[in-house]
Amino acid sequence: MAKKSAVEKNRNRARKVKQFASKRARLKEIANDETLSMEERFQARLKLAALPRNSAPTRLRNRCEVSGRPRGFYRKLKISRVALRDLGSRGLIPGMVKSSW
Repeated sequence: MAKKSAVEKNRNRARKVKQFASKRARLKEIANDETLSMEERFQARLKLAALPRNSAPTRLRNRCEVSGRPRGFYRKLKISRVALRDLGSRGLIPGMVKSSW
């Protein structure tokens, strides 16, 4: 099980990303618009830099929904390989059986 503080920190970051997504997209659009003047684009970049760092989507970490583990993460299932194996062994994942020979 991952540290609860790390899981909470990531959850707060996800909340911030969602909260500032529209504002961030609007500012990026202005900053990358070649038809606008350099001053307008620069002002947009400054406003973008003034936004909270944790509102940037790159600061999010994929974490297991079951254990909070950050490594060995399957995006499609949103769980880690360890949790997948454990749930599969218990028979909680349809169609998955524990292999043994």
